[in-house]
Order: sequence, then C-alpha cells, then structure tokens
Amino acid sequence: MKKLLMASAATLALTGAASAEDVKLGVLIGFTGPIESLTSHMANAAEAAMAEVNASGKSAHNFLSVRGDSTCVDSAAATSAAERMVTAEGVKGIIGGDCSGVTGAVLQNVARPNGIAMVSPSATSPALTTAEDDGLFFRTAPSDAREGEVMGEILKEKGVTSIAMTYSNSDYGKGLAEAIAAGFTAQGGTVTINIPHEDGKADYSAEVASLAAAGGDLLVVAGYLDQGGKGIIQASLDSGAFSQFGLPGGMVGDSLPAAIGPALDGSYGQVAQSDSPGAAILTEMGKAAATPFDATSPYTMESYDAAALIMLAMHAAGSTDSKVYAGKILEIANGPADGSGVKIMPGELGKALELIAAGTAIDYDGASGVTLIGPGESAGRYKQFEIKGGVYETVQFR
Repeated sequence: MKKLLMASAATLALTGAASAEDVKLGVLIGFTGPIESLTSHMANAAEAAMAEVNASGKSAHNFLSVRGDSTCVDSAAATSAAERMVTAEGVKGIIGGDCSGVTGAVLQNVARPNGIAMVSPSATSPALTTAEDDGLFFRTAPSDAREGEVMGEILKEKGVTSIAMTYSNSDYGKGLAEAIAAGFTAQGGTVTINIPHEDGKADYSAEVASLAAAGGDLLVVAGYLDQGGKGIIQASLDSGAFSQFGLPGGMVGDSLPAAIGPALDGSYGQVAQSDSPGAAILTEMGKAAATPFDATSPYTMESYDAAALIMLAMHAAGSTDSKVYAGKILEIANGPADGSGVKIMPGELGKALELIAAGTAIDYDGASGVTLIGPGESAGRYKQFEIKGGVYETVQFR
C-alpha cells in the first residue's frame, strides 16, 4: 500500500508538471548599444520573476524567456527581433522595449498588428503617452515629462541660473531635453543652448565648442552613459569647457564614473527609482538569485515588475491572449479604488496567484511601488543623487 501511495503521488506530480502550459515571454532590451551595461541586470530581474512564478507551482503556465536585442537605438533591428519573437517563438507578451524610439517602432510595427501586449521598464519619452496602442502598451517607469520637472527643481535648489544642454539625437533624448528645458525655465532658469549629438562618434570637440561658447553654470547631458553622453563629458573635461554636469536617468550607471574617473565627482542628477519597501526586498533577492542581479541598477526593479504584471494579469484573466489579459494589468497594478487590495511585494508572486485564484483583490506594489496612471504609465518616484568618490550617493527621493 505504501508503495502504491508513493507511486500515485509521483504520478500526480508528473501529471501536474505536464499540465503546465509552456508560455514564452519576450525580453526585448539593448543587450548591445548605449545602455548595454544596464541590461543584464534588467533581463536577469525579469527572468527571476518568471522563475519565481514557475517555482511556486501556483500557475497553470510555465514561463520561458526569449531574449531579443533591441540595440536601444536601431529601430529596424528592434523590429526584426520583435517579429522573430512573435512569429517564430510565439511569445505571448513582451517585457520591453527599453529605449523610447525602438519601443515606439515595435509598438506600431509589431505589437499592434499582432495584438501583443508590451510592458516597458524603461521607455520614458512623453510621446509614448499619447501613442496609439490599442490598449496593449504599459510602462513601469515614469514619463520624462515628470523627470523634467524634478530636474528643474533640483537645479533651482542648487542655485543654478543657466545651463547649456546637449541631448542624444533620438526620441528619448529629444523628449527629455524638451522636458528639462520646460522644467528649468518654469523655475526661472535660462537654457543658453540646447543641441543634439550623435551617438557612436569618436570626436565631440565641435559640439563641445558650441556648448562652451554659449556657456552656463553647468552642462546637462541628456544622453546615454555608454555612448555619446560619455563622449561629450570626456571632451568637455579635456578641453576645460565644463567641470560639472547635470545627469538625467540615461546617464546613470556604474560604467560612467568608472570610465571618467574622479573628475565626475560633484556632478548630480536624478533617475527613476523607488524607496518603497519592495525595493529593499528585491535588492536582497537579487544578491541570492540563481543568476544574480543588482536591483539598484537603473530600471532593474521596473523590469521585475513588468514581468510580474504580465504574468499576474494572465492569471487573473485566465488567458494568455494579450487582448484579454491586457485589460487586467491596471486592475492588478492598482487594486480596488477603496484600497482593499492585498499589497504584493517581490517574492510574493506565488501568494498573489493564490489570492487571485480565490477571488481576492490584490494591489501589486512590487519593487518600484507600482501605481499606473492615465494610459498605463507609472506615476513614478525619482532618486536624487550626487557622485562622490565614483559612487552615486543618494540625496533623497522625490
């Protein structure tokens, strides 16, 4: 009898495992390109959320990751990678894109025509707020319209009255530069010059000469830390044009102070990041993960949350069809209006699945303190920092 019971239990376990449907999710971010130093952490966090759901045994689905390289800047390459995910791999949702231009291209050329939901952890262009999306596009990072306001406030508090500014010649850079200019002038500041720069150049002396001629209390670089933004800073330091820099989110990552050295100390800025209770939880989870990740690296918390929202929405909808489960994402993220939803933190995805199955409302707080507003974008929090001793030291959260 004991052997029979053991055999029956083993059969049930195998049957349960076999009944779980394999569901592929795309992770479409720039594994090469101007933010490549950030994307391994982002991908590992998203995949950690998938592994957490799979290990819980509470889902009817076994989630598999399909990685694709958006390059961050090449819309044709990103579109091709997304098409492969959808047509060849059969993904049921996409975590991504990462940079705004490629994200917009994938949304219009792949996601909408194929009815595939996207949750971006890092595409922040204000233009995406009003993009046609058929209810399929969401983001866990806030719009740059808010970052512009925050940077304007910080610059005023620092006593800055004028800035020179350069931006990556991309959808992200243009939108962010416009937002910063609006935020700073609203605080009474003056933008002496606001010019683009191309990524991937070997020499930025011409751009720096124009910026220096216009002058300003400091130079704001709305670019990418592993590409043109870094080149502009180095050329500015080499020529003595500027010695202090304002650094928005795309310029935040350990690779920048490592490349520039002590001369970057004293520069400051802000990046989308939360000080929610879930942030500390995911930071510890990242250290202990099978494939470790640094949850404090930009957009890593948002990547875990993006994957979690897709999976929990599928569970709530009882469907892997984007057109069905996309309608559940706001409900999962925000909970009931009366605040009765059970708060869900990182590491509690199995608990969330149980509650949903029982008909109990949840409020997914996650690692980044998720609250979605308007057309499915994050209300957001920002970490204000200053670089000291090659490290981004937190000043406060806003």
